[in-house]
Amino acid sequence: MWRGHGGLLLGAMLVTIVIAAAVGAPWLAPYSPYELDVTVMLQTPSWQHWLGTDEVGRDVLSRVIYAAQISVQVALVAVSVGLIGGTLIGIVAAYFGGMVDLVLMRLMELLFSFPAILLAIILMASLGTSILNAMIAIGIIFIPGFARLARATTMDVLRQQFVEAARAIGMSDSRILFREILPNIIAPSLVEAAAAFAYAILLESALSFLGLGAQPPEPSWGNMINTGRGFMAQAPWLGIVPGAALFMCVLGFNLLGDGLRDLLDPHLREDT
Repeated sequence: MWRGHGGLLLGAMLVTIVIAAAVGAPWLAPYSPYELDVTVMLQTPSWQHWLGTDEVGRDVLSRVIYAAQISVQVALVAVSVGLIGGTLIGIVAAYFGGMVDLVLMRLMELLFSFPAILLAIILMASLGTSILNAMIAIGIIFIPGFARLARATTMDVLRQQFVEAARAIGMSDSRILFREILPNIIAPSLVEAAAAFAYAILLESALSFLGLGAQPPEPSWGNMINTGRGFMAQAPWLGIVPGAALFMCVLGFNLLGDGLRDLLDPHLREDT
């Protein structure tokens, strides 16, 4: 079954490392991410500080580990908002059709027409700069994509005989939606959610890099990269380490999403 799914296994391993770091940050981090020590400012990697220290003497490894906690938390909430909101809009639009479908999907297309980072900046400028608002803004960005996917899969399910049978016995619309349709469309949405995690983490880092997400001294890969770019000559690890962590995290979730799609899609599945 797992033959030819090396990407899925690698992605699962990388994602497991990131989630373990996020959940176990209080126990894995050797120092507090906020602890200042001006006597070791910009110290190169050593036995005391494995990945060196930053411009005010904070341990870079500890801050990278705690930044994983913020990124995973933001991605989890944002993807959940997009998945739940988009799926509900998609199945309602497909099921009722007509004017309901027209209005809902034109609204989704309006949101989808904005570049993601531009829409995120607009929403953050309106809501204010905070982690909670970043979660909400990124979640809103994901709603149109999940809505289009849910609508397409719902249209396929509506052609099945069991839906016609449910209507024939007088089952209510709400029961048909949540008992007959939703369980049959959730699998592709969950696969899409795995890939959306990577994009959510990238967006959170981009917002933090621009000063619209996590605010210093809160550790975030984005604001750490922003700080590190000013010290590339004398302390390159300040930008390289969080950049490498962000790369590993995004790569892991992308490989996991692609691997799950290949594994679960009957048209792509290889006979074993």
